[in-house]
Amino acid sequence: MKQYEKAGYLNQEFRIFHLKSEEQKEYAFHYHDFHKVVYLISGNVTYNIEGKNYQLKANDFVLVNKGEVHRPVVHSTEPYERIILYISPELLQKYSNESYHLEDCFVRSKKEQLHVLHTNTAKENLLVSLCHALANTLTDTEYASELHQRVLFLEFLVQLNRTLQKNSTDISDTSVGNEKILAVLTYINSHLTEEISIDSLAEQFFTSRYYLMHSFKQETGYTIGQYLTTKRLLYAQELIKNDMPVTEACLTCGFQNYSTFSRAYKKNFGVSPTGQKQQSSRLQLSSFE
Repeated sequence: MKQYEKAGYLNQEFRIFHLKSEEQKEYAFHYHDFHKVVYLISGNVTYNIEGKNYQLKANDFVLVNKGEVHRPVVHSTEPYERIILYISPELLQKYSNESYHLEDCFVRSKKEQLHVLHTNTAKENLLVSLCHALANTLTDTEYASELHQRVLFLEFLVQLNRTLQKNSTDISDTSVGNEKILAVLTYINSHLTEEISIDSLAEQFFTSRYYLMHSFKQETGYTIGQYLTTKRLLYAQELIKNDMPVTEACLTCGFQNYSTFSRAYKKNFGVSPTGQKQQSSRLQLSSFE
């Protein structure tokens, strides 16, 4: 069974991109195993995240959690310019403590399913200034440029969380989407460990099997089975990284057959569940050296 494509790779704690496209390119639905922030400079773009469509405006920030299925839809040849930040969960944990957690902004975004920050005018907004400063570090060759980039990146993350806490930006639900399919998506993500079938979903949401399958694919780009398998694999990966035995993770995340689980896991993540377990163990040991 085909799963969503995992796009982008992050072999370091963070990455920065400044991109500009002048073509009406079509992007496929995909997900990342890290968090992403997109700052829109210009372009006629709608961002689809987990069945919700957000029409963006210049100076909007888009927050995408790891594992969230998404894609931008470009509506014209107007220059689509954006600054993209890839952020590893490990970085957020590394610089967090009991007093503050840098992942709070993503936790809130995922919990409330609100993904777009509407900022004030660019000249007056510190987040925007920091984002442009980060883009400028891509060509910085002066003294301690790497350290300077890291300091700015951390300052951006702190300011992002402060801004959300102070409510000085508008993180409102300006999205549109099929309400029934959004409810189905919420249900699936809340019941990954349980047995779920198309028939049971159709009965649960008082709709026909055909309508459910057709509408789900129309809104998300994939079948219910593909979506469910991908989400279960991501959940299993998280459990294994948190030291759960591989077989237990297989059963916990809803797979009934270990061989099927192992094959899907390796195809999706490029490593077997046991290989993932060994990698996580080595990482934990190295942190004490």
